[in-house]
Amino acid sequence: MPPPASLAVQVRHALSEAGFHLVANTDSGTSGLQVSETPAGVLVRWVASDGFHALAAGQSGRAPDGGIRAVVQAAVGGVLMQRGHTVTTPEEDGILVLAPSTTPSQ
Repeated sequence: MPPPASLAVQVRHALSEAGFHLVANTDSGTSGLQVSETPAGVLVRWVASDGFHALAAGQSGRAPDGGIRAVVQAAVGGVLMQRGHTVTTPEEDGILVLAPSTTPSQ
């Protein structure tokens, strides 16, 4: 039996199947979700395109992408939790998907 897929591969697959656009950490100016491995698990971040930043900058009195970031993080967290992953509370940096060995006991 082949070994289980890495957590990052599982997360990327779940997000891709749900219709999210994934981008590499080296993509600049492209909107999408970046998935990167960390010691505690996998970090999922939403990155807005240069065009989105320019559009949002023209709207006075609003954070450039705070509201949309919250909506995207809620959707991402929901998809991953439905797939059985443990996720942390979204922060500005993104959502941390915990590795099975670091999942807090209940």
